[in-house]
Amino acid sequence: MKTLRASLRIVTWLAGLWFGLASITVAAADTQDTTPALFPHEATYSASMSKGISLSGAGKRSLTDQGNNVWLYRTEVRSFIADIDESVVLLWEDDRVVPLRYRYSLKGLMIRNREQSIDFDWQTGIATGKYRGKSFELELKDGALDPLGFQLQMHQDLKAGKRDLTYNIIDKGRYNEDRFAVVDDDSTINTNGQTTQTLKVEKVRGEDSKRQTLMWIDPNQGHLLLRLLQVEPDGSEYELKLKDATIRD
Repeated sequence: MKTLRASLRIVTWLAGLWFGLASITVAAADTQDTTPALFPHEATYSASMSKGISLSGAGKRSLTDQGNNVWLYRTEVRSFIADIDESVVLLWEDDRVVPLRYRYSLKGLMIRNREQSIDFDWQTGIATGKYRGKSFELELKDGALDPLGFQLQMHQDLKAGKRDLTYNIIDKGRYNEDRFAVVDDDSTINTNGQTTQTLKVEKVRGEDSKRQTLMWIDPNQGHLLLRLLQVEPDGSEYELKLKDATIRD
């Protein structure tokens, strides 16, 4: 049961915030245009736990153009423990993610199914949703984001040169403020036998927090996430690595 709980934790971690940070964005072909552009893409990632234990399953992230500046951003995780489907329909407007409809579903064996929905009505300024069967309603703050769309916004902001990032995210019926910072502009990692210069990004937590999340992002390849490492308070480690990526223009 302990192994099952640990495996479930990493699966949900993949499809939640940490896997979500694995988005790919690509700069516009016109090098004189510094405006971040969105391009359709698909990427898959594998994960491992402490002591190199591999997890059975794969996570896929995709961004597809729906027309009229509307995009579908989606994460799918399939494993022997749980299946997760997370998506947001968003409007890309003035270099910003404007969420319209967010959905999350977790289903598996020997676990309680979890679902969350958020609908953003920007005309009335109200977000309505449901989490674990309970409805909620919140007043929309300027720039409010969902648990998935903010991750796409973060990569676009990094591409635009920002180095300290804070977002107001609606999740589980309330607002959360999440902050990220580039802690090293010239970090080196070895991937597939090649040395790559990356941006090293950390999730900023309180001084007393013993949890650490680090990301290595390649600024020369569309700000592609190459590696992610999370260290838990008990010292256990979860690692995420890119397996494959396809970018369509």
